Amino acid sequence: MTTARHYTAYADRFIAATAARMNERVSEISAAIRTYIEDDIADLRHDPQTGDLLGESVEANIATVLHALRYRLSVADIQPAPAVVDYARRLAQQRVPANALARAYRIGQRRLTEMVFAELDTMAIPLAERISVVERITPTLFEYIDHITEQVLDIYSDEREQWLEGQNNIRAVRAREVLDSRKTIDVDAVTEAIRYPLRWHHLALILRCPAGEVDSETVSDSQRFVRELADALDTAANPLVIAADRISVWAWLPYRSERTGLVAAIRNYVSGRRDTPDIAIGILAAGIDGFRRSHRSAQRACSVALAHGLPTPSVIAADDPGLTTAALLGGSVDEARYWVSEVLGDLAGDNEHDARLRDTLRVFLRAGSSYKAAATELNLHSNSVKYRVGRAIARRGRPIAADRLDVELALLVCYWYGPPVLRPEPTRQLPEPIRRGPPRP
Repeated sequence: MTTARHYTAYADRFIAATAARMNERVSEISAAIRTYIEDDIADLRHDPQTGDLLGESVEANIATVLHALRYRLSVADIQPAPAVVDYARRLAQQRVPANALARAYRIGQRRLTEMVFAELDTMAIPLAERISVVERITPTLFEYIDHITEQVLDIYSDEREQWLEGQNNIRAVRAREVLDSRKTIDVDAVTEAIRYPLRWHHLALILRCPAGEVDSETVSDSQRFVRELADALDTAANPLVIAADRISVWAWLPYRSERTGLVAAIRNYVSGRRDTPDIAIGILAAGIDGFRRSHRSAQRACSVALAHGLPTPSVIAADDPGLTTAALLGGSVDEARYWVSEVLGDLAGDNEHDARLRDTLRVFLRAGSSYKAAATELNLHSNSVKYRVGRAIARRGRPIAADRLDVELALLVCYWYGPPVLRPEPTRQLPEPIRRGPPRP
């Protein structure tokens, strides 16, 4: 007669085998669940660094719970992995709602449960043992998610409180209120509170440190850097500098009236310095609306720099030719990649040859289809420009007269975003070695 102990032993064996098999492809499973979470929760679609941290957090959680299942460990004493803690803290710093974090765990639990059951379906498990297996796995997954969620929400809450206290307090909070255009602002009262002239002209900056992490010392260094930059650019008052999150600082330079040549002046200033941060520069705009517009344009420039992975230190400006258009077109890098491939065909290849042809065609079209003007800008002979343009069109596979605007825009996106929107080069297979004579024993 089969006993309960018999069923338990069989269940443990099948649970351990399932966990071991899934652990072998934990990265694949984690990537699928990360995508599932990001598709469902808009608040968790962030910059690439935060997205990667989500992926690391998901993988750490899945590896931990699979380990607990495999070795019949109690989940009550499990502590969150470092990647799990870091992701909760990052969301707190980025003002992502706590319920988005909690919901991510519920969604992740549901998807992981479905994948575990799918794995069980591939195994020849007798019905009685299958019921026992499900009865053992389901509460373990629930208890783990419940236990970890409680801990990460505590970590989130603590980090949020500490970060707000260290964010230059009133100035940072009130500046964020100004950026929220849905709120009615008493301009004079806020100007006094943040000690910054909101009725003037503003040039917004976003600074990202090469080290990738902002702490209190880095914020102090950034404030000093912006003040020195403001002095060099002859601002009419002190700049406003606040910590945005642990990887970036926001700043605004104030002017009483329109100024020209500020972007060139900033590039000239940083060219002679070492250890400068990456800088994204907005447009110069007036008043409280200009305060917001300049910052939004700096954010667009920053998003392009992040997607392209420009080397540090780098300075990128919203009024660089074509950048704002490229940023708007590249709001979704994946969609931009598909569109670029459709428009440019084989010319969208991620290699030096296609890059040279794209650049020549882009300059040629921007120069009004003048071979001479393009040759002057590219420092080439006009015949060389003509040859490259012909090769570019041939690589594309069809003429450009019918959809010239699309071609120009696609080339612009390629220029600013680079590899993220290009076709990856196919991996070449090495030929099989030629065997000579019988194989050795």
